[in-house]
Amino acid sequence: MPSRITVERASTLRPVPAAKDLSFGTQFSDHMFLMDYHEGQGWHDPRIVPYADFHLSPAACVLHYGQAIFDGLKAFRGDDGVVRLFRPEAHAARLNRSAERLCMPRLDPEIVLESFQRLVDIDRRWIPTERGTSIYLRPTVIATENFLGVRPARSYRYFLILSPVGAYYAEGSAPVRILASEDHTRAVRGGLGAAKTAANYAASLYAAELAHKTGYTQVLWLDGVEHRYLEEVGTMNIMVKIGGKVLTPPLSDSILAGVTRDSVLSLLRSWGVEVEERPVAIDEIQAAARNGSLEEIWGTGTAAVISPVGEIGWRGEALIANDGKAGPLTRRLYDAITAIQYGAAAHNDWAMPVLPR
Repeated sequence: MPSRITVERASTLRPVPAAKDLSFGTQFSDHMFLMDYHEGQGWHDPRIVPYADFHLSPAACVLHYGQAIFDGLKAFRGDDGVVRLFRPEAHAARLNRSAERLCMPRLDPEIVLESFQRLVDIDRRWIPTERGTSIYLRPTVIATENFLGVRPARSYRYFLILSPVGAYYAEGSAPVRILASEDHTRAVRGGLGAAKTAANYAASLYAAELAHKTGYTQVLWLDGVEHRYLEEVGTMNIMVKIGGKVLTPPLSDSILAGVTRDSVLSLLRSWGVEVEERPVAIDEIQAAARNGSLEEIWGTGTAAVISPVGEIGWRGEALIANDGKAGPLTRRLYDAITAIQYGAAAHNDWAMPVLPR
């Protein structure tokens, strides 16, 4: 079937950075994908064009009322040279769930997946080869209608950009220190927490800056009512291992349904590890740290994959897991997922090859 996507190639290609110079999300490939929506016309004009700024009116809805959603996934170049997207269907589905929550028009999952495939294929020279590196895909939808009334917009733009990346945290795979916050809230029940929308990240910045100033890498978000139950850590889902059992907060409308979270839970259950999705109180973590049953803590997310947590700061007390070191289950999960991502372990449902056209 012929592609609906038109392609305009860049006349000049920029130099690709060396793997040692990669950080996270600071450099971008030569092309981008664009598609527009207008009420009565639907989504139209899917195209790949040279990466460049695009024009927005000062009255664009996204600038005033924050109608903006995005997702994030990665493509990896395996040791066999094959480029693979990790669980792209799940990310396309989550993008549509976010769109529904912000009253945006649904995107055809097939064209979203094709945008992933075509853009990664065209800019595959930007995909680094070293383990621990990848190319990050950022699909985004913004409201572009020009008006100042408060209502859902009637025009939108979907765009996709690519960024070659290294480790998300400066610590790399070393355990991070996180600060549990009872003064600030990322999201509340009935709000936008389950959608991947710009507003959630804006809400997180102030507390994260305060945590950084006191030597912590990220914030452990607690629930917005009692400030007692674990929700997320930074931009990741959170898991703890206490007394041989893995605990993680259940999904709700204040917690994002992480694709890596889902992958981890699937692996754990296939390994016979006991898992409970239930409310986890910070008091329970504190008690486990004091009695020695707090074995491991880790975050799960697209950017860092598995991020070991060595310490939680809570009311002036350091809650330490595994002497502040990455635990064996944390390492096993990281190794298992990255093996699938880089093609060292086969998984037909999670790894989608990007075939050259």
